[in-house]
Order: sequence, then C-alpha cells, then structure tokens
Amino acid sequence: MRIAIYPGTFDPITNGHVDIIDRAREIFDRVIVAVAGSTNKRTLFSSAERIAMIREIVKKHKNVSVDRFDGLLVRYAQSKKAIAIVRGLRAVSDFEYEFQMALTNRKLDGDITTVFLMPHEKYTYLNSSIVRELATLGGDVTEFVPPNVRRRLTEKMKSVRG
Repeated sequence: MRIAIYPGTFDPITNGHVDIIDRAREIFDRVIVAVAGSTNKRTLFSSAERIAMIREIVKKHKNVSVDRFDGLLVRYAQSKKAIAIVRGLRAVSDFEYEFQMALTNRKLDGDITTVFLMPHEKYTYLNSSIVRELATLGGDVTEFVPPNVRRRLTEKMKSVRG
C-alpha cells in the first residue's frame, strides 16, 4: 500500500489545501493529513479544532484520514509506513524552503520521497495567513475555504472581538 503524509499546520485549511489532498488521493492508496500539534506558530485554532474541520471535509474519501503529529515529521512518516511526504508548491517563493526540507528529510530517511504538487492556479496565491487576516478584518472568505471552515472562522472572529 502506497501511503503518503500531507503535513501542515492547516490554520485554517484552505481550498488550496483541499485541492492538494484531492490530487494526492488520486496518486496514493492512502493519504494521511497530518496536523502539526506543537508548533512555533501561534495558531488561531487548536489542533483539535483543525483536525475536526479537516475530518468533516475529507469524510467522503475512504482513502484519506486525519491525524495529529508532534515532533520530527520523518519519524511520524516512518511510524505510519509512509513512502512519501506531500507538499504543495504555490509559487517560486515556496520552493527554496521546501527544497531544503525535502533534502533534509531525504538525508534522515532516503526511502521516503517528497512529492511536490501544485494546486490549481486559482489557489496559487492563497495561504492560511491571508485567510486569517482577511477574516480578522471582517472580509468574506467564502471563495477561499470550505463552508464548514468559513462558519468556524466567523464564530471564532465573533468570540475574539467579544
């Protein structure tokens, strides 16, 4: 079975992320969306909230699951017997960092391949930071995130604003 890990913070998951999941599930027998639990990033949503949102989105796909991971990604991938790590590349600016990470991961375990997937061009500018900022400023995020995420963002912004 060809298992791939799609790791990320997913704070929140965007339509670009969903597009990468859809592409990966066509290539691999099983895709595990691995939500980073402990991270240096300050997240808007807890890891439990992020996992719940993603599970709601992917529940229709039998070959996609969602899990939390902490620590070294390569160790997590090894524990799941994954053969690949999936990463999305939106623009050239993503490439240098992702290239460095891929080479480091290859050095740690040469049997795990990093696979770069490009999202649909309509999502190439999109990232979670933009979505969070737009939501914080009261903007409409309908085109950028799945409906369940839009609802959660709206609720979260109401509670943040008081």
